[in-house]
Amino acid sequence: MSSPEIASLSWGHMKVKGCSTSYKDCKVWPGGSRAWDWRETGTDHYPGVQPADLEEVLKKGVQTLVIGRGMSEALQVPPSTLDYVKKQGVDIRVFQTEQAVKEYNALAGQGAKVGGVFHSTC
Repeated sequence: MSSPEIASLSWGHMKVKGCSTSYKDCKVWPGGSRAWDWRETGTDHYPGVQPADLEEVLKKGVQTLVIGRGMSEALQVPPSTLDYVKKQGVDIRVFQTEQAVKEYNALAGQGAKVGGVFHSTC
């Protein structure tokens, strides 16, 4: 199963290729995607992305995980979250969201088992 391309990104709006739904924030993995609802884990800009936000994507067997911190990089990624991902044996890459989408799409286009979580506003 391949990782779906992110077809478009603008402030507060993301589209994943092959999916009719648009997202504000999203999670993607080989074979699928869904909305990333911060309320599920109590996530906020600070302290930021928690391991619980990433577990679903990591369980899909990704080798690389890309995190988009938002257009202005307001979403934090604490060192404990980075350590958690690395301990799973997964390469983690963190960028401003536009750059994160470029990185994710490049990896997906190469056939990599890549997943991602992306924040499309601040």
